[in-house]
Amino acid sequence: MAEIKDPENTIIMTLKDGEVVIELLPEVAPKHSARMKELARAGTYDNVCFHRVIEGFMAQSGDVENGNMEKDFNLRRAGTGGSDLPDLPAEFSKLPHDRGTLGAARSQNPNSANSQFFINFKDNHFLNGQYTVYGRVISGMEHVDRITRGEPPASPDRMISVKVAADVA
Repeated sequence: MAEIKDPENTIIMTLKDGEVVIELLPEVAPKHSARMKELARAGTYDNVCFHRVIEGFMAQSGDVENGNMEKDFNLRRAGTGGSDLPDLPAEFSKLPHDRGTLGAARSQNPNSANSQFFINFKDNHFLNGQYTVYGRVISGMEHVDRITRGEPPASPDRMISVKVAADVA
């Protein structure tokens, strides 16, 4: 596992193949970083599926309304919902959408990000300046690379648990 420099701004996401460590970037996107920590601390991301996984592009998850594999799971609607918290304003920056970066998923409205996010499988610079970058995978990208593909996948992978590193004993 990677060295964690700032446990308060580090996410540990457990997938079927192992742990993915994500460094949040509160200095670049403070509202998005805070939202991910808030939802992680509430357990809201636990058991939520990756509902849109495109080979050579990205893996998307975080639809806490429709994508929870243990609650009201609805794969047909996964990707259309968010949390019960208000949408976030865009926090665009000069950071590029490189392999392993975490981006805020949203509708056509730039200020509609809520709980959904994506992890880039490769450099996707055509997204630069259009989607908020608020984190980067610092270890475990090989586990992200093994997430089952599909829109939606027939048998989607899920985030088994999502925790803030500062809260893990």
